[in-house]
Amino acid sequence: MSLAHAYEPTAGVRQAHVIVVGNQKGGAGKSTVAMHVLVALMRMGRRTGALDLDTRQRSLTRYIENRGRHIARNGAKLATPQVLELTESSARSLDAAEAEDEATFRAAVRRLSETCDFIVIDSPGGESFLSRLAHACADTLVTPLNDSFVDFDLLGDIDPNAADVVRPSIYSEMVWDSRKRKAAQLRQPIDWIVMRNRTSASRIEAKNKQRVGDALKTLSQRIGFRLAPGLSERVIYRELFPQGLTLLDLDADGGEGEMRMTHLAARQELRDLFITLKLPGLEGEALKF
Repeated sequence: MSLAHAYEPTAGVRQAHVIVVGNQKGGAGKSTVAMHVLVALMRMGRRTGALDLDTRQRSLTRYIENRGRHIARNGAKLATPQVLELTESSARSLDAAEAEDEATFRAAVRRLSETCDFIVIDSPGGESFLSRLAHACADTLVTPLNDSFVDFDLLGDIDPNAADVVRPSIYSEMVWDSRKRKAAQLRQPIDWIVMRNRTSASRIEAKNKQRVGDALKTLSQRIGFRLAPGLSERVIYRELFPQGLTLLDLDADGGEGEMRMTHLAARQELRDLFITLKLPGLEGEALKF
């Protein structure tokens, strides 16, 4: 089934800026990145909406649900995004299922666009029709990538003898196709950012880290993505999940208290990422987190 309709804006409806956090591998920290981007945008005073396309694990949805319970239990004055849940079609015909999924997805984006400045979409690991729909409508695509050649294989094939990129892999080809379709339909680009996530400061891994970095730079020039500073391997990015909080909530009213030095370093990582995203309407505005 064609994805052409996924690119068409609805007449008379204001269009929110769509940020898709996606790749086709699990365990890269997509939901963690999506939640921190949501909270960063809310701290900047922007109205945000969230769509969780991982209809089985629902990690982002559960993160936001935990946040709602924390706010209700503690009377915390914390912002929370508008979130819509999607369910995949149970139709037995593939064409019918995809038509129903596309209609549901488009309706959700349209509804959130009525009240939100930004929509953050958390895509599932693996390949799915909903994931392709999301990539097709992205204005900004953020791809977290663990700092290893195992995850790099998602983007490009490596010549083991020359340690050079041979050709883009299947995910890069899917993104390339999405960009071509959107450009043809709307004359609008998809700004693709790849971030090296869960990086380690270990000296043992320094050589491999350099090789991964060199390969990413080579591939970025070939297929046109921007590299963003990622998030280090820090417990703080995960330990607040049960409360629905993020690192950026620690010093907020209703958060968990003051930031320690390690937290400040982690916050700077998030600031660097946010600056690199270059989101519209935020140019030159002082960060509020």
